[in-house]
Amino acid sequence: MEKPLPSIPAKRYFTIGEVADLCGVKPHVLRYWEQEFTQLRPMKRRGNRRYYQHHEVLMIRRIRDLLYDQGFTISGARNKMQELLHAERDKKRNGEVMLEGVEVLEINDADIEDFQDSDLTEELGASSAYNLLQVRRELTEIRELLSSPL
Repeated sequence: MEKPLPSIPAKRYFTIGEVADLCGVKPHVLRYWEQEFTQLRPMKRRGNRRYYQHHEVLMIRRIRDLLYDQGFTISGARNKMQELLHAERDKKRNGEVMLEGVEVLEINDADIEDFQDSDLTEELGASSAYNLLQVRRELTEIRELLSSPL
């Protein structure tokens, strides 16, 4: 059984070595895939060093899945990637919210009620406590919107 890929750290840029480790492929494979998949364009800096962003790491993982796990050829994977990108663009144009990869947490209202605003004010100060309370109210509203039937 193949071990799962590691989680992607919260960083803005990743070197080719880091991406190779995160995606379970060798750096030369990543350089080859750049030639085959036009969507994959890491930023290049001094000395042609590649710097990948989070969305590119996700794209590489998707390419890896198509090639290694689903058995696509390079050409087939390229076509599938084009289809997926067109589908995502259509969803964005239609205003659909994409929540892929978002973990949904179930929280009881009782848990929120037990939280005392005064405790927060003592710890953080009035200004910070006010800002956090505003965020909490907004998140509660968002949660209600997401849980309501369409």
